[in-house]
Amino acid sequence: MRRYIHRHQPPHKPHVALLAGLGALVAIGVTGALSVHAGVPLLIAPFGASCVLLFSVPNSPLSQPANVIGGHVLATAVALALHTVLPAEWWATAIAVGAAIAAMAIARVTHPPAGADPILVFAIAQPQWSFLLVPVLAGAVVLVVVASVYHRLTGTQYPLHPTP
Repeated sequence: MRRYIHRHQPPHKPHVALLAGLGALVAIGVTGALSVHAGVPLLIAPFGASCVLLFSVPNSPLSQPANVIGGHVLATAVALALHTVLPAEWWATAIAVGAAIAAMAIARVTHPPAGADPILVFAIAQPQWSFLLVPVLAGAVVLVVVASVYHRLTGTQYPLHPTP
């Protein structure tokens, strides 16, 4: 039973935890403000989960720009493609989530929050392919740009340097 309740995540220092929360606040705030000023929606619920990774564990492979942007774009593209041939039913949503996760793993751009993108696609009445560009691609790029600037200002290495 202990293995189910044991916390394997190392502890955060309080100031690091506060900086993570502040980073998420800034990223979602900038994305939301851009949405208002551009007159297009750039926020989707999975982006909140992306901020957990971007600001709380920026050194994770799952937090890197290719994973954040590539994961969201690939998962959404898979879902949109399947939505063109499958009905908006629970079982089709399950197929889309599974296919998106497999595609991200094959492409090596796994980003757990992107696993929610197919649920969003199947929940929207008749989503268009433009959804892939706005809000998904545009919003993911904004989050990565904000994270890059934020981490530079706070002295945290992000993104990771490629390993040979």
